[in-house]
Amino acid sequence: MPSPMALNPPSRSPSIFKKKKSFSQLSSMTTAASYLSAVHQADTRARSHDNSSVSSTPALSLSSSVTASSEDTVLNEDDENNCLAYPFTPPTSEQVFTTVHTEFGHCANEAYRCVSKHDYSKPVQEHAIEEPPYYILLTTYISYLILLCFGHMRDFFGKRFTKSYFTHLMPHNGYAPLNSDFDSFYTRRLKRRMDDCFSQPVTGVAGRTIVILDRYSTDNNHTQIFTGSKTRALNISSYNYLGFAQARGGCADAVEESIRRYGVSTCGTRLESGSSELHASAEALVARFIGMEDALISSMGFATNSTFIPALVGKGSLVISDELNHASIRVGVRHSHAQVRMFKHNDMASLECLLREVISQGQPKTHRPWKKILVIVEGLYSMEGTLVNLPRIVELKQKYKFFLFVDEAHSIGALGPHGRGVTDYFNIPPRSIDVLMGTFTKSFGAAGGYIAGPKILIDALRLRGHSGSYAEAMTPPVLTQVVSSMVSIMGVAPSSQSTKSSLILSPASSIVTLKDSAEELPGMAPPSMLPTWMNLHPALADGSEARMRIRRLAFNSRYLHQGLKKLGFITYGHPFSPIVPLLVFNPGKMSMFSRMMRSRSTPIVVVVVAYPATPLVTSRVRFCVSAAHTKEDIDMVLRACDEVGGILDLKHGVGERWGIDEVCKRAVELVHSV
Repeated sequence: MPSPMALNPPSRSPSIFKKKKSFSQLSSMTTAASYLSAVHQADTRARSHDNSSVSSTPALSLSSSVTASSEDTVLNEDDENNCLAYPFTPPTSEQVFTTVHTEFGHCANEAYRCVSKHDYSKPVQEHAIEEPPYYILLTTYISYLILLCFGHMRDFFGKRFTKSYFTHLMPHNGYAPLNSDFDSFYTRRLKRRMDDCFSQPVTGVAGRTIVILDRYSTDNNHTQIFTGSKTRALNISSYNYLGFAQARGGCADAVEESIRRYGVSTCGTRLESGSSELHASAEALVARFIGMEDALISSMGFATNSTFIPALVGKGSLVISDELNHASIRVGVRHSHAQVRMFKHNDMASLECLLREVISQGQPKTHRPWKKILVIVEGLYSMEGTLVNLPRIVELKQKYKFFLFVDEAHSIGALGPHGRGVTDYFNIPPRSIDVLMGTFTKSFGAAGGYIAGPKILIDALRLRGHSGSYAEAMTPPVLTQVVSSMVSIMGVAPSSQSTKSSLILSPASSIVTLKDSAEELPGMAPPSMLPTWMNLHPALADGSEARMRIRRLAFNSRYLHQGLKKLGFITYGHPFSPIVPLLVFNPGKMSMFSRMMRSRSTPIVVVVVAYPATPLVTSRVRFCVSAAHTKEDIDMVLRACDEVGGILDLKHGVGERWGIDEVCKRAVELVHSV
């Protein structure tokens, strides 16, 4: 039976982003006793008024907040016990939330949930590129032409009349130029002019909101001057897909306990094999979570690809790579000395045509058969937001007998009804893929990466991969964050249902078959896989909180994607992708979009991307949705985009358009109509 909250959608709550007042206002609430006293008084007032309705963004939990009905206080960044008070009714003790509101938004409405899975009654969605009007392309090219002309003119005259500003580009005192004026032209003449949109310094946790350090420049962003003040903004720019980037909560408590036990470095915890018992536990847990026989973990996500791909292929081997694969894959392939061919992005016809050619022709000159053919794709592409056509690639794999490597850096944790990536989303057995790679830096709120596959392959990679021999092991706090967040997604099996297996038990024995599908997926994690000192909160241990996060992320992703389309914007990507690129085309509009979003009454921090990370004329804003966002947060982003997009002339999409009020009102209908 649905809860009263689900039957009565909450009204829109006031913004939490307020101008800062003096920190002295909170001086009387610096002790835990005063915190509890203030909350108790607010709770008593709420009960006396007999208020049964609760906003979808209520006040903080008892352990992390102070609630005041009359004063409009703000988050005290310098206070050890950060607090945030709201002018609306706090939750009662039966409705207490366990997360800090600024880090993870409170949303009790079950209507704002969705399940991320592929509907096999429909074909796999192809990557469709919507073209803008010709005048947009023409003005974009003209803007680059003007930039080139004026930039080279300034370089020409500057080297002759203001040499002091160009010493790094000219021979000086017998030294060669430090930089090439041609190679550094784009950096000097375009990127530097919009450097305030990039590398914004922040402090604190990059959760639902983020605190940015205010700065300004008096020399066209050549240098930045910090004002000393800070601004809290809505954060839709971080890869915090499941919202585990939290300074408080069950995972943070486990990390704190690991620091007490192990310290913050690997010193004293490494065994002769180069890893600790916690390290071995994490690898076994990763293999069980992914559904593979074995796994290894690396302390750096980029290095996971760049150091282990050379151990997979070498001379006489062929790597077939998607043209939009990540730089870490490209670096790893170059170091392997294998031949490389690329196919059009997510184009299965192009891939099959290339497979036929390379198999029939063999190696260049000798035409001998290839030693190995390895196809490398990404599960979710970070710049386009597109999802790999995994069912079709698996069909081609069975037909042409190549090895398949899937990089799930962005898809693991963010896709699938169980949060286990593209195999979970498409309901494909994980072991039909040879190598599954992923990182812990996105959905799990940690660092590092993993490679999962057959045990014989993982054993070989431990010996031949450069990271295994030369890189440092992951630190215990990072390993604890990985274990706690991953276990919260899986859930911990009751002791009566778990086997008395040791940590080194092969994860292959933990595979179970789901009753409602033919897919094989890991079951819950047995308590023996967790450190004996790790005591997770019940909501984390039974997996209920993580399931809520996965479903909230799916809703937020679809809502933002469809909302932008209905407002008339051109967007890329899959409807379930938490990465939503909005095309702005002109580089000048790109920087203006970022500045206008940041200067709103409620600041919104976004990521803008341009050449060379994207093609020249497809500059874009890349929204990164999180489960930490509430429906009201997505409303706020859509309203801001609607206003800024109208000013900058960005609405060039085709199809039926809705007004912003209609989009916000019919959000649930939009999500389920995709």
